[in-house]
Amino acid sequence: MTETLRRGAPGMKSVHDMPVLQDGPPPGGFPGVRYGRRVPTSGPTGAALFAVGAVLMGYGFYKVGQANHHRRAVKAEKLATRRALVPLLQAEEDRRFVAGTMAALRREAEIMEGVPGWRVGQRVYSGRSGWVPPTKPEAPRPSCPEMTPKNLGEGA
Repeated sequence: MTETLRRGAPGMKSVHDMPVLQDGPPPGGFPGVRYGRRVPTSGPTGAALFAVGAVLMGYGFYKVGQANHHRRAVKAEKLATRRALVPLLQAEEDRRFVAGTMAALRREAEIMEGVPGWRVGQRVYSGRSGWVPPTKPEAPRPSCPEMTPKNLGEGA
């Protein structure tokens, strides 16, 4: 509505009495509006991109599987090598233990030679039976028959 409506103005009883001025289209109409997207089709399609991505993922999973197989083989070889070396390492530790025990018994015999009734290598406490691993490497107890006071040059 382009007219002004005032209440109580003479000659108008209602809004419907007002003359209506309405804008219309220009002669010949408005020009057409482009509402469609016209994007140039350059580059690969979505299906092609999906296929390339799937191929790359498949290749990556294949390489991960190959690396897992290789890692597993290296680990198995390492464990086999360790298993083969365990007896040798245990023998070396046993030799070291026996040498340390013999040295400790000799030292005990040397220190306690003046004590009457002292027997080298005998347990001080008799609470346990059987062999108990030593807690200190300085004072081991004999664990084989070759380490008796008699074989160490001491009189029993």
